[in-house]
Amino acid sequence: MPRLLSALLVTLLFAVIGRVVGGVNLSGAAAGWIVAFALYSCIGPGAFVALLAVFAVTWTATRLGYARKQRLGVAESRRGRNAGQVLANLCVSGVLAVLGMFVAPELAWLGSMAALCEAAADTACSECGEAWSDSAYLITGLRKVPAGTDGAITVVGTLAGVAAAALVATVAAWLGVLTWPIAAIAGVAGFLGAIVDSLLGATLERRGLMNNNAVNFSSTCATALAAIALKLWL
Repeated sequence: MPRLLSALLVTLLFAVIGRVVGGVNLSGAAAGWIVAFALYSCIGPGAFVALLAVFAVTWTATRLGYARKQRLGVAESRRGRNAGQVLANLCVSGVLAVLGMFVAPELAWLGSMAALCEAAADTACSECGEAWSDSAYLITGLRKVPAGTDGAITVVGTLAGVAAAALVATVAAWLGVLTWPIAAIAGVAGFLGAIVDSLLGATLERRGLMNNNAVNFSSTCATALAAIALKLWL
C-alpha cells in the first residue's frame, strides 16, 4: 500500500509537470501518467526515474533548434505530444512492467527498460539530426535526402541516439532496476530498435503503409523482443 500511494502521488505530479512545461498535452499527460504509475508500482521508483530520463531527453531534444525545425516543417506541436504519440512510444514498457508482476520478471522488466531506451534513442536521433544536420541519408541505400525525411539518418543524430540509450540504461542499472550487464543489453537493444524505426520509416511509412505512431510502437515491440532474445541467447 505505501508504494501504491507514493506511486499515485509522484506520478500524478509528474503528469502535471509534463503538462505545465509543454512536454505533453492533456491527453498525453493522462497517458503518461498511466505508464508512469505502472512502472513505479510494478517495478519500483528506479523504473520511474528511468522514465524521467526518457522525458528529459525527449523534452530537451524536441526544443533544440526549434526555429529551424519549424522552417523544415518537422517541428513538434508546442502544445506537446498527445496520447497516441505517448502510448506509441511507452505502452510496451508499461505493459511489460505489469506482465513482470505475474511471469518472468527478469525478462519482462528487461524488455520494459529496453523499450524505454529505444524511445529515448529514437527521439534523440530524429530531433538532434533535424536540429543540427543540413542533410541526411536514407538508411536504405544511403541516398542523400533533406533532414527530417522519414527513414533518414545523420551522424549527429546517430551519436545522440547512442548517448540517449546509454543514459537510460545507466539510470536503470545505477538504481538497481537491472544489473549492469543486463542494462547493457537493454541499451544496445534500444539503439538497434531506433535503427529498426528508421528502416520502417524508409520503407513502410514512406509508402503510406504505416503512420509514425505505428512505426514507433512496432519499434519498441521489436526492441523488447530483441533484448529478451539476446538475454536468453547469452
